[in-house]
Amino acid sequence: MDISHALGIAANIMLLGMVCVFSFLGLLVIAVKVLAKFCPEETPVAPVKSPIPNNQVNPNVVAAISAAVHKYRNSRGKPQDK
Repeated sequence: MDISHALGIAANIMLLGMVCVFSFLGLLVIAVKVLAKFCPEETPVAPVKSPIPNNQVNPNVVAAISAAVHKYRNSRGKPQDK
């Protein structure tokens, strides 16, 4: 087998691979477009109104942050501010 014959076979295999990939991607695009037509769009969910006014911080958030700071300071060996 000479080099030109081997290069011809390699070119055929490369062309076959490129055609397969291009065909798969084309079918994938078509399938996504068809599914998009049959599936309705999601409606946005209305945000839940919080009972706390906007200018106040949720006490649970303050407690969680305080606990995290306390745990961090104790793990680092630094004295806690009082």
